[in-house]
Amino acid sequence: MEKFSLIVCNYNNGKFFYKCLESIEKQTYSNIEVVIIDDCSTDDSRSVILEQIADKPHFHFYENEENRGYAYSLHRGINLSTGEFVARVDPDDAIYDNAVEESLKNLHAKNIIATYSQIMMCNDNLEAQNIYPRTRSVKSGNKLFFNINNEVSHFFAFKKSAYLQTEGINVNLRSSVDFDLYLKLYEIGSFHFITQPLYLYRQHQGGISQDKSKKERIYKNWNWFS
Repeated sequence: MEKFSLIVCNYNNGKFFYKCLESIEKQTYSNIEVVIIDDCSTDDSRSVILEQIADKPHFHFYENEENRGYAYSLHRGINLSTGEFVARVDPDDAIYDNAVEESLKNLHAKNIIATYSQIMMCNDNLEAQNIYPRTRSVKSGNKLFFNINNEVSHFFAFKKSAYLQTEGINVNLRSSVDFDLYLKLYEIGSFHFITQPLYLYRQHQGGISQDKSKKERIYKNWNWFS
């Protein structure tokens, strides 16, 4: 049975981690490893997470020596993963029970190197609210595709062998890290869109989408040419 690696990059989200862990433990596919990278959290994340994974040998916890940001943490997590397939879950979010199994089913299709799904937007208690409207199927090989409208998003899973053909994530990025990953993989192979939601996205005050300064920085990154 092929191994599937889930990367969890944490910074001060220990209070939300249980729901993330619970959703991973409920997966219908069993051969999963979880690589957790903590980016020098200043809350009690370390103790909270270590306590919750103490009896789970397939969970692996690593700490950065200094705060390096999300790009570095994701880059490190992917490099440390040992699975043939990789995806990420944020510690304040969760995935549906069939997320890994459904992704693998489609990743085995000819020429597909990555899959992504619909997203279920949730409130701060992770209760489902509505499906994110922008995610949709994209045509492969379009040289003008830049994911400006966030068509490609969670739950994004990919073949590690395909990732290793790219130059990898730019660890110096301070935002738009996921887009960097998507576009690099898009250049070398085909994506498959899964029309059902596989990812539960928690909207809360500390999240990136709710942080005004981060939203402004992301906007500038993707509109530098205007």
